[in-house]
Order: sequence, then structure tokens, then C-alpha cells
Amino acid sequence: MREVLASLTVWGERGDRIALATVTGVSRSAPRPPGAKMAISARGEIAGSVSGGCVEGAVVEIAERVLAGEPPSLTHFGIADAAAWDIGLPCGGEIDVWVQEHVPATGEVIPCQQQLGGRQVCDPTSSRPDQRRAREALCSAPIGSADP
Repeated sequence: MREVLASLTVWGERGDRIALATVTGVSRSAPRPPGAKMAISARGEIAGSVSGGCVEGAVVEIAERVLAGEPPSLTHFGIADAAAWDIGLPCGGEIDVWVQEHVPATGEVIPCQQQLGGRQVCDPTSSRPDQRRAREALCSAPIGSADP
């Protein structure tokens, strides 16, 4: 997480546009926990990881589309998806990754449902630890407040 924060600072100071990918959910074996982040600059620089290298290429492509003006995206990668084999999720798990444009912090926390255009990635009432961590990482905690 420190690498991501350092890169966000440098890229932001340069005035680069930045996409931020966040693992919002995992099922079965997954290389990174909910809350794991990867930043992608408009220059193609990458910091952090959402899958230990398994799906990063696909996430970069999504980030490029988001930076080109497409809406934020929630994408599911998993063994059940035919594309998962093509992009290489060999661990047998499933992950959900939310990709949005990063806007430098103003101190304001944007509610989860507003971030997701009215859709909700995680159940705010869930008692499952993975759902709580995802909610805390994506919906309520400012970037950098926790080091997953």
C-alpha cells in the first residue's frame, strides 16, 4: 500500500490522471485480500497489485477505458469465467475489482452508493469478515488509512 500511496503522490503532483483499482471481494483462494489496490497512471505506470500478477493486464485495460471517459467498472474475475483462463487466474479463486478514476483526497468521504452510481458492491450489514474489510476499504476509509 505504501508503494501505491507514494505513486499517487508523485503522479498527482505531476498532474497525471490516475485510475485506482480495488479488490472488493474474494472467493476461495485469492492472492490478494479485499482492499488491495493498484494504481495506473495515464502514462501507463503501475503501482501495487490486485491479484499478484494474475489479472493485472485486464485491469490496466479497464483503467485505460475509465481514464478515456468510460464510467467506473466493477469486474468479476474467476474460474467460472472463460476469460479468466485467458488472462490467467490460475489460483482457482474469484475476485471482484472496482476501477475508478482517482481524485486526490479533499478530506471528504464519498458514500459507497454514490461511488458506485447507486449500486452497492458490499453489504453494509454483513457480518462476514471479507465483506466488512471490503466495505471499510472501499466505502468508508480514506485511501491509506489501512494497509491491507
